[in-house]
Amino acid sequence: MDIKVSVIIPTYKRSEFLERAIDSILKQTFSNIEIVVVDDNNPDSNFRLETETKMSKYTNNNKVVYIKNQKNLGGALARNQGIWKASGDYVTFLDDDDIYLPDKINDQIKYMLKNELDMSFTNVRIHNLENKLVDYREHPYVTSLLNEELLKQHLLHHLTPTATYMYKKETLINIGGFDDVKVGQEFKLMLKTIESGIKIGYVPQAHVIQYLHDGERISIGQNKIKGEKELYNFKKRYFRLLNSNQKRYITFRHHAVMMFVGLRSKKYGILIKHLLLALFTSPKDCTIEIINHIQKIRKHGLNTLEKKA
Repeated sequence: MDIKVSVIIPTYKRSEFLERAIDSILKQTFSNIEIVVVDDNNPDSNFRLETETKMSKYTNNNKVVYIKNQKNLGGALARNQGIWKASGDYVTFLDDDDIYLPDKINDQIKYMLKNELDMSFTNVRIHNLENKLVDYREHPYVTSLLNEELLKQHLLHHLTPTATYMYKKETLINIGGFDDVKVGQEFKLMLKTIESGIKIGYVPQAHVIQYLHDGERISIGQNKIKGEKELYNFKKRYFRLLNSNQKRYITFRHHAVMMFVGLRSKKYGILIKHLLLALFTSPKDCTIEIINHIQKIRKHGLNTLEKKA
């Protein structure tokens, strides 16, 4: 197959995981690949030196392209750097602390070519550091691939994460790549994708593993709290498209996310406040979410209730 797929890996302060991510791509059953590693560490930092040391292993590997940013740009712009540099016909993504399972690219590109798609997304497995499955994110509510229906489901549930996406490179460039926002980069990208009217598909399989760890994360802290509030207010612009139950669910989901942010950030006032608001907003949705998670545990054999935001 002459089709080439580029995988973009932005890396920042996590060189200890980087080799695992790269090697998982080199082990893909689809062979015509390119790996674009975008080093977003500050040039004069120890993190840059550590990353350069890790990347020296791949100096003679013609499938690996190593880009060093002149300054820290942040995840969105770092990914965009990789997109512009990529030489593949299709582009997909991987975080530096996660991995692909061997058939990820092969299965997704075959699905896209067969259905003549501009973009597709998949499920994802979430593991702890002991490599045990702790969550399985799927999209059973996607029953129609019409863009107007995908828009509603994205507003309600988030058709993410980034590592599950695959695009025609031309399509991704035409929609402008990632927006430079602190929180919700992947949400905004999928939103732009749906609103652009391109042809989108869904593969109900999980060939990506995200790992929970204690390293630097954007899912905790004041920036996450501020970002979630901004994202909720942004979604309100679309409330005209939704019925009362859907609007209530979005409000409930916002409080549920804020509750977990408070827990992980050890801001227990925020935790209690949004727990109460979630219960007040929709006791029904609280019950449904708990039941759904229990069913997921039984179906996929999850080891814990812990989730990754």
